[in-house]
Amino acid sequence: MPKEVKPARKAGVARLWELAGRQKGLVAASCILSVISVAVSFVPFIAVYMIIREVVANILNFAALNKEALVSYGWWAFGGAVGAVVINFLALMCSHIGAFNTLYYVKLDFMRHLGFLPMGFHTGNATGKMRKVVDENIEKLEGFLAHQLPDLAGSMASPIFILVILFVFDWRLGLASFVPIIAAYLLQMQAMGTEQAKTFIKKYQDSLEDMNNASVEYVRGISVVKAFNQTIYSFRKFHGYIRAYTEFVMQYTKAFTNSYIAFVVLINNVYLFLAPVIILLAGGAADYTHFALAALFYLVFSVSIPGSFMKLMYVSQNMRMISDGISRMDTVLDIEPLKETDKPKKPSSYDVTFEDVGFTYNGEGGTEAISHVSFTAKQGAVTALVGPSGSGKSTLAHLIPRFYDVAGGAIKIGGVDIRDMASEELMKTVAFVFQDVFLFKQSILENIKIGNKDATREEIISAARVAQCHEFIRKLPNGYDTVIGTAGIHLSGGERQRLVIARAILKNAPVIVLDEATAFADPENEQKIQAAFEKLMKNKTVILIAHRLSTVRDADKIVVIDKGLVVEEGKHGALAKASGRYAAMWEQYNAALNWSFTEGKEARQHV
Repeated sequence: MPKEVKPARKAGVARLWELAGRQKGLVAASCILSVISVAVSFVPFIAVYMIIREVVANILNFAALNKEALVSYGWWAFGGAVGAVVINFLALMCSHIGAFNTLYYVKLDFMRHLGFLPMGFHTGNATGKMRKVVDENIEKLEGFLAHQLPDLAGSMASPIFILVILFVFDWRLGLASFVPIIAAYLLQMQAMGTEQAKTFIKKYQDSLEDMNNASVEYVRGISVVKAFNQTIYSFRKFHGYIRAYTEFVMQYTKAFTNSYIAFVVLINNVYLFLAPVIILLAGGAADYTHFALAALFYLVFSVSIPGSFMKLMYVSQNMRMISDGISRMDTVLDIEPLKETDKPKKPSSYDVTFEDVGFTYNGEGGTEAISHVSFTAKQGAVTALVGPSGSGKSTLAHLIPRFYDVAGGAIKIGGVDIRDMASEELMKTVAFVFQDVFLFKQSILENIKIGNKDATREEIISAARVAQCHEFIRKLPNGYDTVIGTAGIHLSGGERQRLVIARAILKNAPVIVLDEATAFADPENEQKIQAAFEKLMKNKTVILIAHRLSTVRDADKIVVIDKGLVVEEGKHGALAKASGRYAAMWEQYNAALNWSFTEGKEARQHV
């Protein structure tokens, strides 16, 4: 069947409107109120003009002034000024409520989508890049909807109101006022319509992403950088991105300096175009008083013109920036998550079976990391995966919870293809203890509770006891309520590893994957952890990945992986005597155990 082609996403304001979702009513109300506010803001100008006209008409006979009309115009001016502020306040209230709710749902949807993407996406995209999308690109959506979208609506309506007012009193003076506005925007459109201008936003966002990535990498790796005395060299990379960004922005600024200056000069000096026209028309005016009043009005009114048009320019520029940021979010949203089955199944037993499994990290055409792998890990038994570094052991472990989907074959739990299981059910079925330990900046209690969000405090402490954590946790300043990462709180690699093991114990899943779970344990604690594993692994399907072959001697089955292939499988005794790949690894392992330094600092092997 041909692959379904998705319709292209909307762009610009249409996409922002789409993101507003359930808040469209509030956003629309804010735009309408903003337009009304702009219209009302012109009332004081008209009212002041009417007052001046009344005064000038009766300048020789003040007794004939229509005082009631003057007071009425005064109230109109006051009401227009106050009304514009109040209506604009209501517009901002609607836009802010709509913006905050929109931001909440957009971030929630984006983070949920990230959670369903395959692990390959996260390993292939830098943390700084995703941080920028969430903290900057999406965050700016709130500012745009809360402030700039109402301003955009008002700014787009403002020229229409100005145009009407300019041509109502005297079309000739109105035309003279409008000429510099048209000239300014023609210059700006000509400058911003170049290919250089069109690519600026993309390059600008790319530069920011590069700086974010470099800064996150530098901060995260600062201990390694300092340990190897590479501080200046690593900082040079970060500094290089900053310099590249600065040079690019400066070049762009210089390229558009002249057009921007011309725009500002024209918009802010409308009166310079008005003055000559007023002088030329004054001599032929049929009603000099009426013409003088109109000329005065246009000169006063021209002062209000620059603000509206400058705001329109800046809002339009910001809209282009935000549209590019949203398009970067959409690029991530367009990545297909792992497919969920419409008819989920639950396994009745927990044997894990690999059936002719193949996998490549780079999709079709890439080199296979796993090729035609077949074996079964029995429930209630320990199946160990061994092999040289890069052989594919950890890749096999990551395929079990669908961190990636297999390219060929199938992985089954209890005879059910894991692709036919609901993701939530699969995550409940499998527990992990990986070599790379990650703890959140939360309390010890909350970090362990990740294994089972419904666990009681007593159950958490019980799991910690089994994982040999309780003693060192008890000695911390606040015990189980101590927050990891706070000042003075430092955990060793082994302690962090045991906390992760406590998570797995608390989860009590029927399938357990252990990837170098004792990698950071010292000899004293390794025995304790191994004892803890006996309770953790009872009646469960255990898949154990280890480089230290001593940890797999008692495994029920050892599967030897080499270059993505299963080359041997069996028990330790039989494999050690078979003169195959495992026997060679066992011999090398024992040789490494007997290696030491002599007094002369030369290596020797004890026999």
